[in-house]
Amino acid sequence: MHPHNALRRRLLLSGAASLAAATVLPGTAHARDADAMEPDIDSTADWGARSPQGTIGLLRYRPSRIVIHHTVSANGSDFSRAQAHAHAHWVQDLHLDKNDWVDTGYHFLVSRGGWITEGRHGSLRALAGGRDFVLGSHTSGQNEQAVGIACEGAYHAGAVPPDAQWDVLVTLCAYVCARYGIPSARLHGHKEYGGTLCPGVYHEMLPRLREEVAAARAA
Repeated sequence: MHPHNALRRRLLLSGAASLAAATVLPGTAHARDADAMEPDIDSTADWGARSPQGTIGLLRYRPSRIVIHHTVSANGSDFSRAQAHAHAHWVQDLHLDKNDWVDTGYHFLVSRGGWITEGRHGSLRALAGGRDFVLGSHTSGQNEQAVGIACEGAYHAGAVPPDAQWDVLVTLCAYVCARYGIPSARLHGHKEYGGTLCPGVYHEMLPRLREEVAAARAA
């Protein structure tokens, strides 16, 4: 592993370990809010997102779950921040120009190099407030209930997420759960809600993700 990536991973793991306050066990019906260290998230302004093509709805309540996706982009070896920004542009262009959506459908994106970018405008501000969230376009029937987090790459059979991506996904999910009072048991895969293979192998890794998110919040 490149020294820079190794240092970044240690810092992120330290951040995850510092996510504090509430112990959230799988299957818990309600989660007690917890203070949490905010992960490093690049806003839409940071990566130069295009303006939304219309009005983005703001839902005046808290989401009840997280839905994990993969973007089915190339599994490249460029783990830089610049690549994370390029990937965010690629996703937004796809959603605006091909899908005719108002903006990126996902709330947040996690790159293969371990960088987090805000997807849909307003998602980061709403998350920081912890009281409402923006209406997404990522999962049929769940857009008014769930935060959508998408991982860069195509994780079909045999593909393995990079360690940096996994570590940061845990950190981000723990922070989202803490800010919104979402139990770690409420982390789901896209395929649970429709006829899709998304999020690939990440779906089989959901039990581990729930456990590590719960552990991060209990640390």
